[in-house]
Amino acid sequence: MKMQIQSIISSTGEREMDRRMMVAAVMALIASPAAVFADEKPSATLYRNPNCDCCLEYAKYLRSNGFVVTVDAKSDLARIRKQLRIPEKFEGCHVMVIGRYAVEGHVPVNTLNKLLAEHPDIIGISLPGMPTGTPGMTGPKTGPFKIYEIGNEPTPTRVFAVE
Repeated sequence: MKMQIQSIISSTGEREMDRRMMVAAVMALIASPAAVFADEKPSATLYRNPNCDCCLEYAKYLRSNGFVVTVDAKSDLARIRKQLRIPEKFEGCHVMVIGRYAVEGHVPVNTLNKLLAEHPDIIGISLPGMPTGTPGMTGPKTGPFKIYEIGNEPTPTRVFAVE
């Protein structure tokens, strides 16, 4: 009789353990896609002037940080910027489209990750000009970089990040 009770207890305990393991396995499967895809970054298309090589260095920098980047050399970047609704004051060296955002210039990865994580309701972000020391540009960094929001205003007014 004692053996039968131990067998029943053992059998019940094994079934409970099997049930717990099954629940844990299902929970892991449900949670894993979010964990796997959380670090995925959308692919980006970088439009550059065919005569500019710093844009290629910037694309290498992005790729080394996990971004999938297609580089497209275009002679008429002004037309692309107009289509993307980027005011002239925001212009950088090149323009990139990533997700639903326009990104002007040599914007550091930390700021790109912030943009993609926060999903702000803006056209994009810009590091205007070609400051030395930015990713892809040679020379020393001479001060903090101000990255502006590109909204519907004609001039940069709101700072998105400082690096």
